[in-house]
This record gives sequence, structure tokens and C-alpha cells, in this order.
Amino acid sequence: AVSSMENVKKINSTSLEGVSIVTITLTTAADVDLSLNDAQRKVNAILSDLPEDVKAPSLSKFSLDDMPIITIAATAKISDIDLYDIIDQKIAPEISRVPGVAQVSIIGGSEREVKVGIDAAKLKSYGLTIVQVQQLVQGSNLDFPTGSVKADGQDILVRLSGKFQTIDELRNLVVATTPDGTQVRVLDFADVQESSKEAEKISRIDRSNSLTLSIVKQSDANAVSVSEGVKAAIAKTNLDYAKVNGLNLKIVNDSSIYTLESADAVIHDLMIAVVLVAFVMLFFLHSLRNAVFVMISIPVSLIATFIAISQFGFTLNLMSLLGLSLVVGILVDDAIVVLENIQRHMEMGKNKFRAAFDATQEIGFTVISITLVIVVVFLPISMSSGLVSDILRQFCIVVIVATLMSLITSFTIVPLLFSRFGKLERIEGKNAFGKFILWFEKQLAKFTKW
Repeated sequence: AVSSMENVKKINSTSLEGVSIVTITLTTAADVDLSLNDAQRKVNAILSDLPEDVKAPSLSKFSLDDMPIITIAATAKISDIDLYDIIDQKIAPEISRVPGVAQVSIIGGSEREVKVGIDAAKLKSYGLTIVQVQQLVQGSNLDFPTGSVKADGQDILVRLSGKFQTIDELRNLVVATTPDGTQVRVLDFADVQESSKEAEKISRIDRSNSLTLSIVKQSDANAVSVSEGVKAAIAKTNLDYAKVNGLNLKIVNDSSIYTLESADAVIHDLMIAVVLVAFVMLFFLHSLRNAVFVMISIPVSLIATFIAISQFGFTLNLMSLLGLSLVVGILVDDAIVVLENIQRHMEMGKNKFRAAFDATQEIGFTVISITLVIVVVFLPISMSSGLVSDILRQFCIVVIVATLMSLITSFTIVPLLFSRFGKLERIEGKNAFGKFILWFEKQLAKFTKW
């Protein structure tokens, strides 16, 4: 049925005893929600062709966003069944209310279960069948709304609470009446005991049984923010339940840590790049004053880039930070070219105001050409579609915006600063710095001639 869908890349089917799983892999250009609705319509169209005892197929979408961002292990000084009840009925709902949390799954533990062991001979003596007993028990264990009642001008919703609250209620459930008027109860032909479901998955921590909670975030939620919210909920839960039940929730895996560590590493590299750029400019511009003029273009361009990032709806993630790290050297290129030309015009005898104006006008077209070459390299990638665009779009836009901001800065901030505070400085070998610069330039000249 689903083979006729559009944008399908691959279909894989796995059949096991009692279950069949069909996995549909879509192309990068597909709209997942639209494809899910299309698949649901096609499955609904063939429901009548399925065997009568087959349950209706259920569809769900899966992506990398559905991977757990936090895994929590729960231990307590109570029975495994009581621990499962507390986690399932109290703690899991509290965590699910944290903003950005999509799903809280419980793995392992012992879930409470009531087992009814029927004596077939006794059941037959009452003229009953297992199917009849099953239907009667299910029909007596329901909660459902029954309507509303008007009182004092208000509509009060009425709900019938019919679920069993204790095992004795199930044992004393009347399932039939004999011809002589005797009521037949479940305890007359069955042994009702409270136990736990058969464990399909086992969770252990520190060599002891535990219960694991997997937290999945919403697709549009920030992993770091969700992680912080879940940690706050865990701290509150440990405080509330530790003294009563000895309950302890422990984070065993937190994927946001890797994100933060990667971001910190990129920021560290970014700061090193800024320092190295300043150090190199100090050698080639021959003046700390001129180096400061150029260095000012870096924070100005970065601040403007941050504003643009927020307007595009981007966040400071690995791709945007990598783009900023790459562009640090590019940010000062235009400013260095403009400043060097201003220095040349000063050596021609012009005052600093005229030199700044003429120098900027003279090389304006050249500097714009240099910048646009960088822009046109990244622009097609940022406008592409598919998997490449999903991965590199933010990276490319950050580079483009930062480069254009550096161009604007080099034509505005740098000439302005030099016209106000700049002066022509000549290197002389009177101090250690001057001697080192002259030696460096002499060695550089020998190297370039070679």
C-alpha cells in the first residue's frame, strides 16, 4: 500500500511472531508530516483486507530528535513494584511537564499486575467460559463520563469511576447467578493474586536493580535548556522523596554535556584565533595603535553577526560557532587593506582626514571585490536544499553575514578611528620591539626574494 507514496527512498519490512514492522525511509526533500498522513490514508484503505483478529496498524515517525537526551536511573529502599508505581504515577508525569520534554519512557522495573488463575473444572461447573469471565471483568473495570448535571447555573461533569481499587473488589465481583439464586463470584473458581509482569527488559546500576527513565525532547526544543529543566526537576524530586522512600534519581547519560563541551572548545579556539590575529597584526602594522584600530572591527562585526543570527532564528550551536572561528581571520582582511592604504597616503604628505578619505575611495572597488568572492562561494550552499543545506546552511550564512559586516566596518569604523586618533609611525631600532620588527622585515624580505 505504501509503495506508491511519493519521496520514498527505501522500504524495509521485518516480520516476527505476532508483529510486523514496516520502515519507510524518505528522501531529504520529503515533508515528514505530509508523508505520515499519506501513509495513514493508504493503510486505512486496506484495513478491510486484513484478517479479522489483526489489530489496526499504528504509524509513527522517527528521527534523530527522538533519541533520548537524558537517561536517569532510579533506586529506592522499597519494593520494585512500589518503586515502579511511584515513578509511573508521580515522578514521570512531573518530568513530562518540564518545558520541551516530549516523552518519558520507563525501562525495566517491576510493573504491578493482578493475575487471575482460573480453575477450569470449577468454571465449567458454573456453566461459564473464560471468554465470558474476561468480558465481565473488563466491562466492570472502566472509568467513563456519564454526562453533566446543571446546578446553580453551572454544568458539572459527571464521571463514573468503576475501576477496581483493591484486589478484594475483583475477588468479590459477581459474574453470574445460579438457578437457585446463589451469586457466583470470581473467588469461587479463581485464585486472584497480586504480582508483577514478566520482565522484558532489565535495568541495573552499581550492581543492583534499578529503573531507567529515558527523556526525549521535542523536535524544536533546545537540548541544553531541556536538560537544565530536567535536572532541576530531578533535584526537587530527590529532595521530596529521599527521606520518605529513600528514592534517588541519578543521571547516567546526558547528551547535552557533549554539546556544551564542544561549544566551549569552539569558543576557546575562537579566543585563541583572536589573540593570534592581534599578535600577527602587531608585527605587520608596526604599531599597537593601528593594530587596535583593526582589532576593533572583530567585536563590531561579531556583534552585528549575532544580531543577524537571531533574526534568522538561529542559535549559538556548533555550526554557527565553527563559522565564527573560520571567519575571524577574514574579519580583519578588509580593515588591514584599508589601513595600509591610509598609511601610504599619510606618507605622501596628506593629513589624516584627507588620507583616510582618499585611501578608502581609492581601493573601495577592490575591497568589495575581495569580499564578494568569499560571499559567492558560500551563497549557493546556503540556498541549496536537501541534506547538505540542513547541515551547512547555518554555517554558510554566518560566514556570509560576518564577511559583509567586516566590509562595512572597514569602510566606516577604521577610517573614522584613524582620522580621529591615528598618526604616521615609523619603526626605529631604538628599542627591543623596533629592533625585532626591523630584523623580522629583513628576514621576510630575504625569504620573498629567494
